[in-house]
Amino acid sequence: MLNDEHVELRKSVEEFAREVVAPVIGDYYERCEFPYDIVRKMGAMGLFGLPIPEEYGGMGGDYFALCLALEELARVDSSVAITLEAAVSLGEMPILRFGTDVQKQRWLPRMAAGETLGAFGLTEPGGGSDVPGGMRTTAVLDGGEWVINGSKAFITNSGTDITGVVAVAAITGHREDGRPEISTILVPSGTPGFTASRKYSKVGWSASDTRELAFADCRVPEENLLGERGRGYAQFLQTLDEGRVAIAALSVGLAQGCVDESLRYVRERRAFGQEIGHYQAIQFKIADMETRVHTARLAYYHAAERMLAGLPFKKEAAIAKLVSSDAAMDNARDATQIFGGYGFMNEFPVGRFYRDAKILEIGEGTSEVQRMLIARELGLPA
Repeated sequence: MLNDEHVELRKSVEEFAREVVAPVIGDYYERCEFPYDIVRKMGAMGLFGLPIPEEYGGMGGDYFALCLALEELARVDSSVAITLEAAVSLGEMPILRFGTDVQKQRWLPRMAAGETLGAFGLTEPGGGSDVPGGMRTTAVLDGGEWVINGSKAFITNSGTDITGVVAVAAITGHREDGRPEISTILVPSGTPGFTASRKYSKVGWSASDTRELAFADCRVPEENLLGERGRGYAQFLQTLDEGRVAIAALSVGLAQGCVDESLRYVRERRAFGQEIGHYQAIQFKIADMETRVHTARLAYYHAAERMLAGLPFKKEAAIAKLVSSDAAMDNARDATQIFGGYGFMNEFPVGRFYRDAKILEIGEGTSEVQRMLIARELGLPA
């Protein structure tokens, strides 16, 4: 059950998405252009500061509020939604959870206002889901500075004009058993030796920023260590658990957008003498779509409820992410089928939904990884 504040937030973001985002996002998408104007307006609304305490410039809300905002944005466009998700879940939350008060005061107020964006540098070109085994980026202490060398891949919000800082996971040594010691280090944009490549040419999320990062003898102060040395991987696992709930909410939004667009279209499109919404084949398809949305929404609500209550939620987050991303992909396929040839056109939202849906089964842990996590939480052998 949503409280009054959640209901009001949901309504305001729904109106923003419909009135501000929807009329222009298709042009941004077609040009593969980052929507700075929309992001500034989101910042003015306080969306980037929803789960950030007021003492650090935020709205003092909870993580569930962020999820509701993501769902409403993704009903219209996922590029805008993933920009918010990555900025907050992956950019701000690690600093809030693990940073010193000095780090929080330095970075969070401007991030919460949407004036700067944060990014999360974990994935590497040869690593993928095998984070510890595939990590090659290193950081060595030298004269009170971390010297970072390596590269990261598929990093969202990492090269915009307003990107402020990237939290980078790097090997800072090795444990007695030979396993790498992974730590997290904050690297401000513009630091010598830190380079963001040109934007990827992507299948979807065309109006969001995604790049490969390179570090060549990149030096930052020793105090830029985020949290305890050697705890970087554990920090990122916690961050990813929370992020999976957020991605589930985004996925539900896309899946709901497919239902919204399909309901509108079947009342307008006529074939064989009547509106296509009269045909049982179409009705059953939309009924299945709505069922997926309803089920997926309950899954992410449940995961968020456990997270806010301080209860274990790793399994529930994995279930929510798995179910919701499947719902998004299935609904995008069905909506495209309902629209026929028009569904294959990028000027129609369902065409963009179809392109955007697939990454939801990959990003922040593939569907296979979610199944692995669920199995482990059930006590099955690793």
